[in-house]
Amino acid sequence: MILYILILIFCIGSYLPALKNPHWFFRTPDFIRLQTIVIQFLLLALFFVFETEYQLFSIAVLVFLVATLTYQIVKVFPYSSYYPRSKPSFPSSGSFSILAANVLQTNSDYEKFVSLAQQYDADLVLTMESHKEWERGLSPLQEQYPEMIALPHDNFYGMHLYSKIPLPDAEVKYLVEEDVPSLFFNYPITKHQNVFVACLHPAPPSPTENETSKERDAELMIVGKKIREIEDPVVVCGDMNDVVWSRVTRLFKKMTDMIDPRIGRGFFPTYHAGYRFMRFPLDHLFHSKSLFVDVMERTESFGSDHFGMYYEIHLKTLQKKETAPPLNGDEKEEIEEITEAVS
Repeated sequence: MILYILILIFCIGSYLPALKNPHWFFRTPDFIRLQTIVIQFLLLALFFVFETEYQLFSIAVLVFLVATLTYQIVKVFPYSSYYPRSKPSFPSSGSFSILAANVLQTNSDYEKFVSLAQQYDADLVLTMESHKEWERGLSPLQEQYPEMIALPHDNFYGMHLYSKIPLPDAEVKYLVEEDVPSLFFNYPITKHQNVFVACLHPAPPSPTENETSKERDAELMIVGKKIREIEDPVVVCGDMNDVVWSRVTRLFKKMTDMIDPRIGRGFFPTYHAGYRFMRFPLDHLFHSKSLFVDVMERTESFGSDHFGMYYEIHLKTLQKKETAPPLNGDEKEEIEEITEAVS
């Protein structure tokens, strides 16, 4: 009976995000899909070990478990390294690189991250959860990166951007919450072509922060609407505090027609760096179809609860004009509902 109860708990929980309830309790199963797949395989094995008399109820439980396990695998499989990738690289007209990392505000191992940044030598270094102390700790980077955009906050939502070249049109916005910044700028990938870059770090739904995902979801939808109006190539990067297979993130990708370079490469779980079994892919980069990611690496640990991510982004030599993809009526309605929920 205990086995049946465990099976029902882990199966029913897998479908809670489909209810679209923004409360953290209903969204949590999205984060732990990889872990629950492992648990469901173990429960399946235990079922065959301990079940001796197959009656109608036990068969129904078995079918429910197998169906749920299949549902879970279908959701996450595209982000595994076993999924067939599209063409990985194309002729390149220009490139730039980004090192993005949630450094953890309470982490004081500044030198280790500075060493990591110097090792990768990216064109852009984006830090999240960086406050004044981190700004001082990262001061050695300013010789290598003379352009710094500092958004220090003590609420775990500070952000700093280090660039080797000036970014004169960089714009800071507080899209949903007055103390959670987002950063937008154009980066010249060639002399004649800019890439619009959005750096995001929305607050997650959790018992200790926002009770619901309304704020995070709204920020993604607001940025998605902005991207639909941009004809230049676009990159969105940061700690999104969401997993790539969630409904809202998939809606964001559809409305912007952006590509997730994880597909066919692997999960790249970035949080929690300290606990191997409890890791989720929370740090993302999405890009327009006129771009491609040649190199994508997860960094070594540097004392944070997140790993960093390094990307080399290229402009395709033969590119099509960026156009906003069509959305059906239900999708348009959901986008408006999510956006209006925080207005």
